Amino acid sequence: MPSIHILSDRVANQIAAGEVIERPVAVVKELVENSIDAGATRIEVEFRNGGKSYIRIEDNGKGMSPDESLLCLERHATSKIREAADLNEVCSFGFRGEALPSIASVSKFTLRTRSKDWEHGTEILINGGKLIEKKDCGMPVGTVIEVAHLFNSVPARRKFLKTDPTETAHITYNCRLFAVAHPNVAFRVLENGRTVFQSPACENLRDRIAEIWGRSLADDLIAVDVSDPKTGFRLKGLTAKPGVGRSTRRELVTLVNRRPVDSRTLSLAVLDAYHGRIQKGRYPPAFLFLEIPPKEVDVNVHPAKREVRFRDDGAIRRFVLNAITETLATSRADDIVQAVTPIGLATHAKIESPASPAVKVAGIEKPKSAVVPTPSAPICPEITKTTTTAAIHPAPQAVASTPDWRLITVLKKRYALFDTNRGLVMLHLRHADQRVRFERISKEFKNDKATSQRLLIPQPIEFEPLASAALKSQLKQLNTQGFQVEEFGRNFYRIEAVPTWLSPEQAESFIRDLVDLIRQRGGMRKPNALDSEAIARLAVEGSYRRSDSLTDQAVEQLAKDLLSCDTPHTSPFGRPTFSEVSWNEWERRFGSD
Repeated sequence: MPSIHILSDRVANQIAAGEVIERPVAVVKELVENSIDAGATRIEVEFRNGGKSYIRIEDNGKGMSPDESLLCLERHATSKIREAADLNEVCSFGFRGEALPSIASVSKFTLRTRSKDWEHGTEILINGGKLIEKKDCGMPVGTVIEVAHLFNSVPARRKFLKTDPTETAHITYNCRLFAVAHPNVAFRVLENGRTVFQSPACENLRDRIAEIWGRSLADDLIAVDVSDPKTGFRLKGLTAKPGVGRSTRRELVTLVNRRPVDSRTLSLAVLDAYHGRIQKGRYPPAFLFLEIPPKEVDVNVHPAKREVRFRDDGAIRRFVLNAITETLATSRADDIVQAVTPIGLATHAKIESPASPAVKVAGIEKPKSAVVPTPSAPICPEITKTTTTAAIHPAPQAVASTPDWRLITVLKKRYALFDTNRGLVMLHLRHADQRVRFERISKEFKNDKATSQRLLIPQPIEFEPLASAALKSQLKQLNTQGFQVEEFGRNFYRIEAVPTWLSPEQAESFIRDLVDLIRQRGGMRKPNALDSEAIARLAVEGSYRRSDSLTDQAVEQLAKDLLSCDTPHTSPFGRPTFSEVSWNEWERRFGSD
């Protein structure tokens, strides 16, 4: 058994780097946090090759003196705390003094800094944890840190890094979070010498979100500002209007005392507040700032400070839930007051489907009413009194061998009861419609026969970097399936055409959901074909709902179309489409006379 010994500072720093510095984005995060703590109003982030070969963080903060510049590279050198009790009151983003020595131990590290009390700056060069040089330099007040050849001294760590585009996307997304968290700070991010995004200091959060995440998202948000004087809690920011949802949580951003965190407590509180207000399985976009007394939260439970622990999870959850619920209720009441107009009364002439996309009618978020398509503007019609399934599901060439179903009645807008030669059949209308839509769309994709409809006005759509990379990787395949999506800027695209089975109003949400699916599944399984799960989801989005109305003729046509399917007995998710009770079974139950 080897004898016990003390690790050298260099090895200890490299081990610590494995906990604090997992990948290039962690370097950016730690250094940007230091810049914010230093009071910077301008921060510039530059990187190359996903941050593996080069990272530079420059700020106009207060800088450091020559002595401080050396001391900050020692382990646990910090100006933020003195005793363990100080952790209960810490308000800064960095406080342990581990980041700089950890980064310097696994890279070629250059620090240039100057405080206002000195006429010159200090430059320090460290390579793999060894001090190479210290000298004076000329520079303005502030700090510049350059990190080159990250993890070259730790090859085992470097080989676990992802591709350059993936690491780039993580850095860009993290910088966006910092920009949203600090609208008063001007940010500029450059990749390989090219500006990824640039945002001057903004007066309010909505303008910063519009610049970083897009104006369309900013317009879908309402303001939140609720305080509790007894506890000292305050929730402010922007949250989604009722009905606005996303297929993933990526745009549900929560911050505690301006620190972006992953918090199950906060996420669940937000989702509970939107229960019944957005479609099940979707997530509200939100940028929520929770301000609480520092002693009520422990920010030291994760090496990279991504997670926090609350002293009273229940109290935090109740406060956030009530704050958002109150905000949504107030917003809804204001919309109702504004909505008493003749335009609002006109919607009674149509039957609305909650599955349809939302539109604004005199200030109210309402589902889009069914619209009968015209040759000049083909869309995918809903099943309503004014449309039949014959329009949605074209009559099959070969009708099934059991065309003897005779409709008796529709029950609870959910089932249809049929009389057949063999017995009674109960048809589940929604499951049946899902199966018919699924097989029709699936066959079009498999046969590359999807016909397109050009949009009168192309729809612009913006993605965050990771999503943009996923879409770009599959853009060629997507455009063989009736779509025409063109790239016209970094992370910006334009939807110019969609398949005829897809309503133009659903185009953006479908593309976003598809991109999220591509990211989850690692790409499309087959070339020139969408994943069957994507098609199944689409079938659910536009399928029959209980609030829809069907004519008897439409119900009968739906039954015929179902029986022509390859797999008529179940929906795309395996749920039964119909159930049959034979006449023999009825005789057994009642007894024969």
